[in-house]
Amino acid sequence: MSIRTKQRTQDRQIGLVQAALELAAQKSPAEITTAELAQAVGITQGAVFKHFQSKQAIWVAVMEAVQQDLMTRLQTEVTAHIAAGGALTALKAVFTAHIDFVLQYPGVPRLIFQELQHAKPTALKDRAQALMLAYRQLVVGLLDQARTQEHISPHIDTHAASALFMGAIQGLVMQSMMAGTLAGMKTQALKVYDIYAKGLLAPVPQPLKEAQ
Repeated sequence: MSIRTKQRTQDRQIGLVQAALELAAQKSPAEITTAELAQAVGITQGAVFKHFQSKQAIWVAVMEAVQQDLMTRLQTEVTAHIAAGGALTALKAVFTAHIDFVLQYPGVPRLIFQELQHAKPTALKDRAQALMLAYRQLVVGLLDQARTQEHISPHIDTHAASALFMGAIQGLVMQSMMAGTLAGMKTQALKVYDIYAKGLLAPVPQPLKEAQ
């Protein structure tokens, strides 16, 4: 394969990934056909399979691109905020950056939710799980640092707190999807994060003493 041909293939692959993301914002990924993807990038349906072996391979490439893009954005926010404001400031920046990512690519949560529901393992489900693991590790790491810096309660279970962090975003996304609009999600997200952050600062309640 010549350099020019290889470059053309890479361009087509990028175009198909972008088209899949755009179409997923409008309908379920399971309903998107290779004919629709081909039309979106201006090629024939048969030509799609010159660049990807299967429809599943396209979605795996989408998930790989999503993981790289999202995690790069989040890590950039961490780097930008952790030195100036500490881990807790960086954690809020990660939360808002994730919301911004969803607003830009509303089809991504739909794709992830769809794949994680499958009982049997697939290449796409593996990629979705890898993304969730990398995300969870980032959040737990920030919470551990915040606890070490004494910016949150020393009694916080950081793994449970990371689950709540991710669940808050997932809940916001699910509510927006059910409402059929993302309008107002950013404003609501900031209010939700404020409640979450207050929980990180709250002291653990002491057990009641038994009456003598």
